[in-house]
Amino acid sequence: ASCRRPSAPRRTPALPAIRHRPFPNTQDMLAMLVTPSAAFRSPGAIPHHAAAVRRVSSVMQEDDAPAPAPMPAAKKSMEMDYESSGFIKLSEAARTKLDQFSEGTLDNGWATSTEISDKAGMIALAEKLNPTIGFWDPLGIVDDASPETIGWFRHAEIKHGRVAMAGFVGYCLQSNGVHFPWGIQGQFAGYDLPAVSFGDIAAAGGPADQWDALPTAGKAQILLVIGFLEMYGETSAALEMDGQKHYVRGGKPGYYPSFQGRMPHPVPLDLWDPFGFTKQMAPERKEKALLAEINNGRLAMIGLFGLISASKGLIVPGLDTLGIAPYAGEVMAPFTAGDTALPFVADMAAKIGTYGY
Repeated sequence: ASCRRPSAPRRTPALPAIRHRPFPNTQDMLAMLVTPSAAFRSPGAIPHHAAAVRRVSSVMQEDDAPAPAPMPAAKKSMEMDYESSGFIKLSEAARTKLDQFSEGTLDNGWATSTEISDKAGMIALAEKLNPTIGFWDPLGIVDDASPETIGWFRHAEIKHGRVAMAGFVGYCLQSNGVHFPWGIQGQFAGYDLPAVSFGDIAAAGGPADQWDALPTAGKAQILLVIGFLEMYGETSAALEMDGQKHYVRGGKPGYYPSFQGRMPHPVPLDLWDPFGFTKQMAPERKEKALLAEINNGRLAMIGLFGLISASKGLIVPGLDTLGIAPYAGEVMAPFTAGDTALPFVADMAAKIGTYGY
């Protein structure tokens, strides 16, 4: 140690002066949210202290540490793929749509659309769906409806029908005690949570009671995922990356955009047709299957609400004699008194059962 040459005093370079920018206005903040590529790649959008951090890092590498090893080719390729991924393209396309909407130049799409846009088209569709009943619109919803309104109603029917079909099957399975064999909650990432299994949830009673028995965090996660799926499905930029348009702008009702190559992490399956069964269908077969889906969805909506009504003690011919487990809670309340850790839930729960039904 005594023979080692004394080291030269370390040079501490002067850091560049930091100029404070004014606080961004709402438009600037929205632009950064909608277009993360600009926030991460544009030098002007990088926080000012980042330049100082880069400078300090370079000095530390020069004086204290050996030169960094070359980045592995696989990692470099992964970063390059992310820079050119569909997530960046999706964000930029969303910003373009926002600009067009603000400028009033967003095309409504109906001039070139082949989708149903008037009452005559709805009558023709009804004849295909059920020639026996035909067109039935006692409230006159589509008499003077705009193309946007017709597109909205068609998409709502298809989407609610799909949810109802899944809900009907789920109600039947849960009513018969079918559940996953593993746990739903326990110790995780240092959090000592009470152990709860799917069997514990299934033992709570019927499907509605099982929902009430879910931990508050589980309910919140489910609702947040549903909110994300709703938001992504309504994103015109994501639809147009698939060559589609929004259903109120001449697009195909019921179409859900793909996740592939558009998320900042891999997504193995799409929400709609995750295994690609419909991609192999002939156009005539696909059209017939879509008509069957609408009919099945309508029946599932009636069936699911029939099961829920029977669980509340109402007389439902064919269902009220099946021994469906009764439910004493409020069907339309997603949270109960056990979820008061969430904001506003305590006030909502206090009103359950006070409306006279």
